[in-house]
Amino acid sequence: MSLFRTKSIEQSMADSEEPGRQLKRTLSTFDLMILGVAVAVGAGIFSVGAKAAGSFAGPAVTLSFVLAAVTCALAIMCYAEFASAIPVAGSAYTYTYATLGELLAWIIGWDLILELFTAGAVIAKYWGIYLSNVFLLFDMDVPSTVSIFGLELTWGPLLIVAIFTTLLVLGTELSARVNNVFTIIKVAIVLFVIVIGFTYVRAENYTPFVPDPVPTASTGGSVWTQSLFSFLSGAEPQQYGVLGILAGAALVFFAFIGFDVVATSAEEVRNPQKTLPRGIFGGLAIVTVLYILVALALTGMVSYKDLAEADEASLATAFIDVGADWAAQVISVGILIGLTTVIMVLLMGLARVAFAMSRDGLLPRWLSHTTEHQKTPARVQILSGALVALVAGFTNVDVLEEMINIGTLSAFILVSIGVVVLRKKRPDLPRAYRVPGSPVVPILAAVLCFWLMLNLTTLTWLRFAVWLVIGLAIYFLYGRQHSRLNHPELIPVEHEREEHHRLEHEQRVRERKEHRRPPEQ
Repeated sequence: MSLFRTKSIEQSMADSEEPGRQLKRTLSTFDLMILGVAVAVGAGIFSVGAKAAGSFAGPAVTLSFVLAAVTCALAIMCYAEFASAIPVAGSAYTYTYATLGELLAWIIGWDLILELFTAGAVIAKYWGIYLSNVFLLFDMDVPSTVSIFGLELTWGPLLIVAIFTTLLVLGTELSARVNNVFTIIKVAIVLFVIVIGFTYVRAENYTPFVPDPVPTASTGGSVWTQSLFSFLSGAEPQQYGVLGILAGAALVFFAFIGFDVVATSAEEVRNPQKTLPRGIFGGLAIVTVLYILVALALTGMVSYKDLAEADEASLATAFIDVGADWAAQVISVGILIGLTTVIMVLLMGLARVAFAMSRDGLLPRWLSHTTEHQKTPARVQILSGALVALVAGFTNVDVLEEMINIGTLSAFILVSIGVVVLRKKRPDLPRAYRVPGSPVVPILAAVLCFWLMLNLTTLTWLRFAVWLVIGLAIYFLYGRQHSRLNHPELIPVEHEREEHHRLEHEQRVRERKEHRRPPEQ
């Protein structure tokens, strides 16, 4: 009954073969690379760099991207080692369960649900907004909202979430093919924008590369809009300089959150011990290069001071400033296509985390049933899609953007620590990939992630604390009592019962076929 009881790796692997709760292994290295690019390259590639350059780092925003990418790479090394040793669904939740215990596993699973749910709702909301913008580009007057029982419903998020929820229920392989097509198109648009952007670059815009630090007025004197580091240390919030680069890294880290989502697909990957590390690192490399090139083009086209003065700084702002208004239209289409694939991968990741938690009994077990032929978790996928669509369609969710970052970073920290623990507990465990320089590299990853968390606002930390309190209440009122580790005697009984039902079903199918067969002549 310990709060820190662990689930053995052998049991996790056995559960992945449980009848009625199995996923089908269909994804390749290329599919995983595209999944990583799909979730990391969205609207953010056209906007987050501009915001970070104008408000925090100036031209040195490229260093912010490098720092964020290095931090992500260190953490992703830890994910890759876990994924090669425990190739089952659940990502950081499953890894934490095997190393740090059930309570921390629940907390990290709850954090992942926070990250993926809020990200899905926020991105779906933005998809609806950019869909309206694209309609306007073609002089089409299509209202973005409809009134239902006196409530304003944004119909765009409901449409896109419904489409991809249906695709994911029909099969992961089919969804991956659709995702691959959309992702290749949006990468082509990004490369086109980068090439055109470099034709407008002026060298003087890169000077000074690291602007002198100045006190920031962005907090407006409010304690809630300060970073937690500034609040605790009493340091004056600053723009630019070294602290500005670090603050910019905390902001642009949003660009790299997708790679923990890729790890949630471990149970659906062919030859996961080799495929997962290759796919994750390949996707991270592509995304890092794209973001750095966009940042260089952006800060070379216009002065960071102009970006700081813009109400909504973005790559489109830079093109408009240099007189290339047509490029802003291309960017609007690129954003719409980019957000499309982000939504699909987030919906997939959310369902896989909830699936893993329900298979362990921490959430209701009926959620973890998979379909007979496609082996997809249809119940939890439909429920996840419905909740994301409703929240995105009826509420203003953009205020929760930083919640995505804090959920991801907390998961990265526990996974980094978990690698060190698993090396001590199970040195004999086969690993196709091992983090180099352990335990130094995993500990460094955890420290860097925690530093980025400290640069998030105090209001974000308060909301995070409230979310954790709600999660702990659910765990102690439901999850702890229904955990399969709490009822080990039921595990073989459940397996036998479901195997019996499966054999009965196969017998009925055979009998129907025999009944329909024409008599022999």
